[in-house]
Parts: sequence; structure tokens; C-alpha cells
Amino acid sequence: MSIAPPVLLLVEDEPAQREILLYNLEAEGYTVITADNGEDAALLIEEEVPDLIVLDWMLPRLSGIELCRRIKARAATRDIPVIMLSARGEESDRVRGLETGADDYVTKPYSRPEFLARIRALLRRTRPTAVGGELAYDDIVLCGETHRVRRGDQDLRLGPTEFRLLATFLERPGRVFSRDQLLDRVWGRDIYVDTRTVDVHVGRLRKALCVYGGEDPIRTVRGAGYALG
Repeated sequence: MSIAPPVLLLVEDEPAQREILLYNLEAEGYTVITADNGEDAALLIEEEVPDLIVLDWMLPRLSGIELCRRIKARAATRDIPVIMLSARGEESDRVRGLETGADDYVTKPYSRPEFLARIRALLRRTRPTAVGGELAYDDIVLCGETHRVRRGDQDLRLGPTEFRLLATFLERPGRVFSRDQLLDRVWGRDIYVDTRTVDVHVGRLRKALCVYGGEDPIRTVRGAGYALG
């Protein structure tokens, strides 16, 4: 009943550095998508909102500073944690990066364990269930560590897929997820499943959540997908 791993966007134009970062991040169990310039990264963010962005300062076509500014200016992306990587270690550079909206600033060369710890710390805010945390919405509580779900005083029995679906909804209440986005997050990017399967499992989740009564908390958005609340 494992939770889908967080999706990280790695934006780094230097091939060797990008491969090292990709190896280390995938070794930690993250799903990683990559870009080697700012413009391609901006397009990837439009297609799939990642859980965290590792962003190099010096990028071709669109600088990391400008991309970070754009990310933080949009309502749909401003809550995505951004870790900025840079060889510029002066205090003024660090201040500029943070004032642009970066959530953390890491100077090259950096300590691998510290870098990974900073990622985990930021993910506790956006993907707490992926690091064993607990999420709640109204009277529904999901614990990522024990894999238990309660509604009010009742323990609920959910299948593995329904558990991952609920975790996805709980991490971003109110956000509308398309069927394709749910397929990527719950089933995985490399697994082919018909989009109608999403409807079946959302139906099962609704039934499980309402087995002891209470209103259905999942909203169907016609032509768009599903949302919690």
C-alpha cells in the first residue's frame, strides 16, 4: 500500500552534474523528470506540477532566477518548494535567490547528505504522507506511517489503490486532478492503465469513505476530473 513517490523536477544544464543529481535522487526513491534549460522546464511545469523543483541558477534560454520568479508568481505553482543550486556563494547572491522566492539556496559544491535532508524537510510540507506524515481533512485522517485511515471514530478499510488516491487528494484539498494526473500519481508514469479505471477506483473510494455515513467529500468536476472538497 505504498504511497506514490514524490515527483521532482531537476533543472540543470551541465550534463555530468545533472547525471549525478539524477542518480542520487532516484536512489532515494524519488520520481525525477529533468530539463537542461529554463524554457523546457517551464513547459514541463505546465504539463505536470512537480512536488519539488531543484533549480540551477545559471541556465540557457531562461535563467533559474527568472524561472523561480515566474513559478512563485502563479497561483497554481507558487506553493511548489524550490531549491536553488548555484556556484555563487556570496551573501548578496543568496539573498537575491531567496528574495526571488526560492525556499532554499544550496551552494556548489555541497554535501550530498545535507542536500537530501533539505529536500526531505521541504517535502514534509507538500508530501507529508510520502515521508510518513499524517494528513487530515474535515473528519478524515490518513497516516502515512501506519497506513491507517479514520473517519470520525471509525477505522476505514481501503484497498492499496484507494489509499494512494485518498493520499493524493488529501495532500492538495480543493485542487482538481485530471484523470491523467491521477494515473501518473497513483499508478505511475510507466504503467498503462485506461483512464476509465480512475473512475472505478474513485467510486470505490467514495463507497469506503461513506460506509459509516457522512457526506461524499469527493467532487466530480465535469470535463476536468476530481477534487477533495
